[in-house]
Amino acid sequence: MVENRGITDRERVFEELRKMGYGNLYVWSDSPGTFYDWHTHPYDEVRWVLEGEITIGTDNGVFTLKPGDVMKVPAGTRHWAEVGENGVVYVCGTKVK
Repeated sequence: MVENRGITDRERVFEELRKMGYGNLYVWSDSPGTFYDWHTHPYDEVRWVLEGEITIGTDNGVFTLKPGDVMKVPAGTRHWAEVGENGVVYVCGTKVK
């Protein structure tokens, strides 16, 4: 579910995600300790970390994403997220089937 691509340059990340079929791309940041409780999304979602760290939990496990890591979250997947002590900056996008 998590893959390290080793890319943290915003423009390259946007380019890679477009090649993968993702749209509605934007950069998001969260401050240290931010917590998102269990929820789902109606579309396939992606998170690509540029800076900092975020932990995302699903029914299949808990994954800590660091710079260069990508996590694809299929539509309807229950998940939560918690931001590390230094905050996080990541690229978000969606894919409509």
